[in-house]
Amino acid sequence: MRATPAATGLDPDGRGGGAALRRLHVAGAPLVVPNAWDAASARMIEAAGFPAVATSSAAMAAVLGHDDGERAPVGEVLAAAARIVRAVRVPVTVDFERGYGLAPAELVERFAATGAAGLNLEDSHPASGDMIDITEQADFLSAVREAAVAQGADLVINARTDLFLRRPGPAREQVAGTLARGARYLEAGADCVYPIGAADPEVIRALAEGLPGPVNVAYGNGGLSLARLAELGVARVSFGPALQRHLYDTFGSVMLPAVASDRNPFAR
Repeated sequence: MRATPAATGLDPDGRGGGAALRRLHVAGAPLVVPNAWDAASARMIEAAGFPAVATSSAAMAAVLGHDDGERAPVGEVLAAAARIVRAVRVPVTVDFERGYGLAPAELVERFAATGAAGLNLEDSHPASGDMIDITEQADFLSAVREAAVAQGADLVINARTDLFLRRPGPAREQVAGTLARGARYLEAGADCVYPIGAADPEVIRALAEGLPGPVNVAYGNGGLSLARLAELGVARVSFGPALQRHLYDTFGSVMLPAVASDRNPFAR
């Protein structure tokens, strides 16, 4: 049975907490969260008018000097998340991979200390890519929710499910498996389901209509506009490390070669 998180509204400093972040997940009027990787990028996202900031584990790992896949020390990840939270006045949700091997009670205690309002938790092993048994993952999410309730931490849990990413196959099988996993995760206490890798519009529609909760999709390479994703019933759109990679690619392929060849790197 799903545990009900406490609705705390705004934090004492005026930042939106879990309840505020949860309210932003509306099917057909999605929360758009360009993913940040440090305090500076988070401030830019807030200044652009976005109502929340999400992080990307790959993008954060890159600036911390590590590869993605829980290779960054958890203490560094949590410290980086706390810096982002301190830098903005909007709710922050953190890509926390699969919890960095922390037991649920410790995970919640250490994560809540950052001040973040939500977190992603995925259902494949970060190192190997192997899918985790559906019951094992549902039990894990349930334990995280129960620990959060016990500790008075109102966390928005975005349950990422990786079938489209990790198990290529017929769309019908991927959709059926994702619906089964997503329903179990919502029942276990997740607030949102993130079927990463789902890109076909009819697949997205089937997931949005078939899951009893909000659906998060990745913007990908922009094949579907935000308006189209809203029409499909999506409740949240994220960008992962794509914005950082595009920015860094411009830095590496345009600006640095210009400096090296004595050209103006700021010319457009």
